[in-house]
Amino acid sequence: MSIAVKLRSVSGVYGVARLGAASPLPNWFDGPGFSAAIRAGDELTLVCLQERIPETVEAELNWRCFRSIGPIPFNATGIVRSLIEPLSANGIGVFVVCTFDGEHILVPGGDWDKSKNVLERAGHIFEA
Repeated sequence: MSIAVKLRSVSGVYGVARLGAASPLPNWFDGPGFSAAIRAGDELTLVCLQERIPETVEAELNWRCFRSIGPIPFNATGIVRSLIEPLSANGIGVFVVCTFDGEHILVPGGDWDKSKNVLERAGHIFEA
């Protein structure tokens, strides 16, 4: 692998929730920790600490997160691929959210340690 990405663990356990496309951002969404809102034509996807997501909301729970340490130039190629390819090759599902300064890669909580090992073997570096 020619791309070595510096990574940082993001504390907390996250959930990925789905609401209707026209739904407003709910009050429970706002708070500490990493969060992301993605509105598509047919849904509103919210990522936040799972403890904030009400039980009545459709959600995938128990995700852990790491992020690249940027900024990474917008015209850089292969960054996301270099992160998800080794995870996928080892049977680890991912949910990716890109921000202005980097990538947030969410992996199932049960695969957290395996994910870190796989990425380190692929040449990526976790900050201490």
